[in-house]
Amino acid sequence: MSSAPRSSASAWHLYVPKIITVFSEGYNVHSLGKDTLAGMTVAIVALPLAMALAIASGTTPDKGLVTAVVAGFLISAFSGSRFQIGGPTGAFVVVVFNVITQHGYDGLILSTLMAGGMLIFAGIARFGTVIKYMPQPVVTGFTAGIAVIIFSSQVKDFFGLAIKTIPADFIPKWVVYVERWHTFNAPTLIVATG
Repeated sequence: MSSAPRSSASAWHLYVPKIITVFSEGYNVHSLGKDTLAGMTVAIVALPLAMALAIASGTTPDKGLVTAVVAGFLISAFSGSRFQIGGPTGAFVVVVFNVITQHGYDGLILSTLMAGGMLIFAGIARFGTVIKYMPQPVVTGFTAGIAVIIFSSQVKDFFGLAIKTIPADFIPKWVVYVERWHTFNAPTLIVATG
């Protein structure tokens, strides 16, 4: 059996957003009801999470809310899958916090545009299949490392420590926590624990 190479005209169907395909196949009220319920379920989880991650990233909750709404719309409008998940990701807290600390909001916008361009290039080049070659210990180590870094970024707020500015780097951050440990706020700790 020989497989003929796909013509470039027929390969373009891979890049058509799924929303166009779904509407062309026919979309009814029953599907709209199910999609609305799914969207509201995601919003109940994603919107507060987006605001919390914005605060953890060193910005204001409104920026997280706007980001979640705009990104959610764009993901839904241009996704290549009928069923997909898109929302705030805890792993970006570390990246966003460091970019805002070192380069401000202008740097964040520029780095976001650059990352978007790289993702579009990777998608067109079909680099997504490379992830299957990533060893499981690397994925687990990355995830665990991000969890420790996010945890570290929340210690000040959890204990109500009186610290004006926190270093972005891991070790200096913990040095400041230890130095300012005596400033913890009991009511804040009780509320955070609750």
